[in-house]
Amino acid sequence: MDFRSIHEHGFARIAACTGRITIGDPLANADALLRLAQRCSDDGVDVAVFPELGLSGYSIEDLLLQDALLDGVEAALARVVSASAALQPVLVVGAPLRHDGRLFNTAVVVHRGEVLGVVPKSYLPNYREFYERRWVSPGDDRRGGSIRVGGRVVPFGPDLLFEATDLAGLVLHVEICEDVWVPIPPSAEAALAGATVLANLSGSPITVGRAEDRALLARSASSRCLAAYVYAAAGRGESTTDLSWDGQTLVYENGVLLAEADRFPDDDRAAVADVDLDLLRQERMRMGTFDDNRRTHADRVGAFRRIPFALRPATGDIGLRRAVERFPFVPADAARLAQDCYEAYNIQVAGLVQRLEAIGRPKVVIGVSGGLDSTQALLVAAQAMDRTGRPRTDVLAFSLPGFATGEETSGNAKALMRALGVTAGEVDIRPTAITMLRELGHPFGSGEPVYDVTFENVQAGLRTDYLFRIANQRGGIVLGTGDLSELALGWSTYGVGDQMSHYNVNGGIPKTFIQHLIRWVISTAQFTGEVEGTLRRILDTEISPELVPGDQLQSTESKVGPYALQDFALFHVLRYGFRPGRIAFLAWHAWSDAGAGAWPPNFPEEKRVAYDLPEIRRWLEVFLRRFFAFAQFKRSAMPNGPKVLAGGSLSPRGDWRAPSDGTAEAWLADLARWDAEGAFD
Repeated sequence: MDFRSIHEHGFARIAACTGRITIGDPLANADALLRLAQRCSDDGVDVAVFPELGLSGYSIEDLLLQDALLDGVEAALARVVSASAALQPVLVVGAPLRHDGRLFNTAVVVHRGEVLGVVPKSYLPNYREFYERRWVSPGDDRRGGSIRVGGRVVPFGPDLLFEATDLAGLVLHVEICEDVWVPIPPSAEAALAGATVLANLSGSPITVGRAEDRALLARSASSRCLAAYVYAAAGRGESTTDLSWDGQTLVYENGVLLAEADRFPDDDRAAVADVDLDLLRQERMRMGTFDDNRRTHADRVGAFRRIPFALRPATGDIGLRRAVERFPFVPADAARLAQDCYEAYNIQVAGLVQRLEAIGRPKVVIGVSGGLDSTQALLVAAQAMDRTGRPRTDVLAFSLPGFATGEETSGNAKALMRALGVTAGEVDIRPTAITMLRELGHPFGSGEPVYDVTFENVQAGLRTDYLFRIANQRGGIVLGTGDLSELALGWSTYGVGDQMSHYNVNGGIPKTFIQHLIRWVISTAQFTGEVEGTLRRILDTEISPELVPGDQLQSTESKVGPYALQDFALFHVLRYGFRPGRIAFLAWHAWSDAGAGAWPPNFPEEKRVAYDLPEIRRWLEVFLRRFFAFAQFKRSAMPNGPKVLAGGSLSPRGDWRAPSDGTAEAWLADLARWDAEGAFD
């Protein structure tokens, strides 16, 4: 076991390759292909996909029917097969091959000195600039066939799946160019049959707008098929008699672009990415309709042939060739983040509007601390009033100072309430808290500075109790403010405490996302004037429950861990069900170097920190113990509120249904397995 190896964690390194070809010189094309294949091998690539008819050239028209050229292609293919014995990747090579008295446009799958199989192009375009049926035969009816290549009989047909026996989940299917443009591509059936990596060898001359169309098809195929889609188009050297070529290369995974190389290259190019096979497996396992669709098409899907091979992948640390978001709930791309904030904010507002309209338009009662969560909930409440034509004074906002309430947060809370024009009030909970603690016989009730969990929860409980009684008194509902991260960690007071409300708009929003929502509110001028300045001050305030008095501010993250790491773990547990060791591996690549990779827009420079493996492991264990073994009983009784992000929600009526009396033993055992290997030293 090697913690730093991508293959140990279920990744496969895939390359979409393009390079210069020479018309009429198959041996020169073989040599050019092998130079790029050697680069891929040196880079630890597992599968390298080359363009359509790469050994002959795609644009040679009637030259395809010349025996001299076809003999040269066979010799070139033999050279590629022989040289592949010393190379790491599976090579997917385009070649015209003679078979059964016809010529076929094929993809030859080669690995370590052997031809594993040959895939013919199923659908031949014969429209506009295309005239392929003049030269080659369609291969859609060649399922179950075989072909002689280099003196050996190997499988032949569009029904081949190439399965690595030593890298779980790597199952390769190949189609050629036009095959992906038809309504039901061969790759769709192949995915249902178990293929996880779908390769497309393409000629595809370039015209204005076609690159975008190809990318759309590749992205759509990867998303619908829950697969990786690898696209390699012809480039330099193809004939420009009537057409031109751009050498587009793409690697998509489940709708996400992992890699692309520059188009119109002057030299050899490869788009290389590490495809997450475990992610694809998890997605298919969760999406039951994927397998339902397989059963609908069982006759054809069940007839696919599996060709096993030993990949013998690279070992050791070869890096990770994919972007790993530090904040998986928060995209680093500015346009994507703005879109996510727009949708999240409006989901919150729409959810609250519907609830208020459905139950008779009550007032909204909310406790405002001056922290991020209550600020966002208050903004949503004010916006809900605006949208329904109600005065903001129907929002009854209260500050509820306790023994450790700071002047800064209290001042921010009052300033925000005033600026928004809501009905503002204050209830000092300290006299009642002292009475309760005294009646409980708690030392603090007698003046002793004992700040235990009872001391903290008396304050948290009283705040919620007051809000519910105010709602009773004034015809309102209590709006919850607790966020998704707090639900994950159980960082709330159960029952008569901040765990409970009549409706919670923040329950689907992780802590790391809320600050960006507030920044979006500022940048889009949802509210103006004094509101913006107050929001900026709130963004600069440290996260704290403010329950324990003292000179040093009570820090939430010192107890439950950095929310950056805990939200990272939450996303990968909730969305994909990843093992702890894998989450640590991804977190290490995301967080080990503060200067590497992208940060979300406007993220403060002083907060751009790094975490080493021991710290990642430490806080991951805290997450596992709290999430799996402690906090579920609080989530099982959580109030209503909308799901917001695709990463998931923790509602027991929605994305997460789990026993309240579970344990964390299986997850801790996975961590211990890596501890035994010294992975985190």
